[in-house]
Amino acid sequence: MIEVMSDILLDQVRSLSSGRRTFDAGRHLFNQGDEVGSLYLVESGVVHLVRHQADGNVAVLQRASAELVLAEASVFSSVYHCDAVAVTDVDATSVPIHSIRRALRSDPEFAEGWASYLSYQLQQIRKRAEIASLKTVAARLESWLAWNDGELPLKGEWKALANDIGVSPEALYRELSKRRSSFVQDRT
Repeated sequence: MIEVMSDILLDQVRSLSSGRRTFDAGRHLFNQGDEVGSLYLVESGVVHLVRHQADGNVAVLQRASAELVLAEASVFSSVYHCDAVAVTDVDATSVPIHSIRRALRSDPEFAEGWASYLSYQLQQIRKRAEIASLKTVAARLESWLAWNDGELPLKGEWKALANDIGVSPEALYRELSKRRSSFVQDRT
């Protein structure tokens, strides 16, 4: 499951805000090469941080949903290295980058909370990389379940799970169906 920022850090980030912004689905929050002026705390909706590959494919580097910071690695960059695209309608808190940098330098509690958040996000990225390296849908699902205490998300969230483990929703549904059939057969 996605862990969000601590309430304390959320409050601190929001206190640095220059306001809220809304973005319609399909709209870019920023583009690769734009100067980093703000970070965004996603309040609702989903934003993908994407990089366009030479072969025309798009790599999704981050899936930011409610209470996650988009492109947190941009804090010490002068330009964004990816595009940020609203997948759904998005409401986000905009925080001037200079305010984040100042808080990191002057507020040890903020800096520790930020470091903890970044550490957790790094763990999530490594988990996704490990799962993506597995060859079969069954292996990817099994690994995801191991990372998430064996608990499947609610049925309405299965499409997001398929996206998270890098398979089509149909492939995930087939695998879940096989597991249900196997479970029923094992119990008879």
